[in-house]
Amino acid sequence: MNSRSLLKTALSAPSLASRRFLSSSSTHRSPKKIGILMMNMGGPRTQDDVKQFLTNIFNDRDILKLPMQSILGQFIAMRRVGKVKQQYMQIGGGSPIEMWTRTQGRGMVDILNNTSPNAGPHNYYVGFRYTSPDMPQAVEQMLSDGIEHVIAFSQYQQYSGSTTGSNLNELYRVQKRLDPGSKIQWSFIDRWGTHPKLINSFADRIEDQIKKLTEDVRHTTPILFSAHSLPLNVVDRGDPYVAEVGGTVAYVINELRRRGIENPYRLVWQSAVGPLRWLGPQTESAIKSYASSGYKSLVMVPIAFTSDHIETLFELDIEYGEVAEEAGITQFLRAEALNDHPPFIDALATIVKEHIDTGFPTSRQLMLPDPGEESEQTRITRQWIATQAKQIADSGHRA
Repeated sequence: MNSRSLLKTALSAPSLASRRFLSSSSTHRSPKKIGILMMNMGGPRTQDDVKQFLTNIFNDRDILKLPMQSILGQFIAMRRVGKVKQQYMQIGGGSPIEMWTRTQGRGMVDILNNTSPNAGPHNYYVGFRYTSPDMPQAVEQMLSDGIEHVIAFSQYQQYSGSTTGSNLNELYRVQKRLDPGSKIQWSFIDRWGTHPKLINSFADRIEDQIKKLTEDVRHTTPILFSAHSLPLNVVDRGDPYVAEVGGTVAYVINELRRRGIENPYRLVWQSAVGPLRWLGPQTESAIKSYASSGYKSLVMVPIAFTSDHIETLFELDIEYGEVAEEAGITQFLRAEALNDHPPFIDALATIVKEHIDTGFPTSRQLMLPDPGEESEQTRITRQWIATQAKQIADSGHRA
């Protein structure tokens, strides 16, 4: 049975919980041991990890499709190693993303164990795509801990095949190899970019910076929402990321307006690398453009990131900070990443709790393929996800 047939079967079952989700019935009994796999791309812990980190990125065809990828990807990675090492040296030598992910995970499960003790005990695990702790280490640990049900929780709040999709493809390969007997049941939180508690958390961080502006520009300073760009060939195939980032921005702006913050805003894109054409306008170009138009202040918002890492600490703060200074921007402020912001930790716990309480739903969006060209691995992964959803629906119906 293919993924479309599996999806049709599950959707036609009486266990449909909402218009948005495919889920089990309300009589579903939560497993005794739930694991939450916090998936992300990760970042190099030390200078010695940079080379492998870059090689893994440029060899991943879910991110970039290059001719002779094993050769050209390695070539691009090697050319960037020295430069990227220097960048990491300027932010402490390595990425803080593991530290923040673990901080968020601990806070999340502490809340869950207090608010939903009957569904626990809850355990979090970190599974990065390109660095340690990686997906195989996480799955091995979960098997060793006797976890019965794992919620694969993407830490990218807006879905893209190049981020969450790549993580899910890797998860499929790893679980097939390490858990051929399917001891673990899987469910998925694949996107959450408009969740009210996430929106409020972003609005908190932005409001903090708006208050720091001098009175003469406090209400006129542009807010630039900056997100990691995508190659245009990924956009052209129908990847939902661009629309979902725009959706987050729209919800955040609505919340800011509710708070009386009327600043103008734009969505811009950062971090383009390599020979391909990337989505614009680029953040650096936007900074220069607004400076040339006479603006002396800007508030930057990393809208697609929830933890500090190289794109915030180096690219936004240092690299673009220097660009802004040279262009004549005198107030260049950046909204803090969500990191350990208590409302954000609460948002993570709430999202997981809602997932558990509604019977581990699989979003319909996750089951819908892009209209453009799609890899065979992505199709296989979606079929596996549909199978997991059907098993949850069937077990809930029998309970």
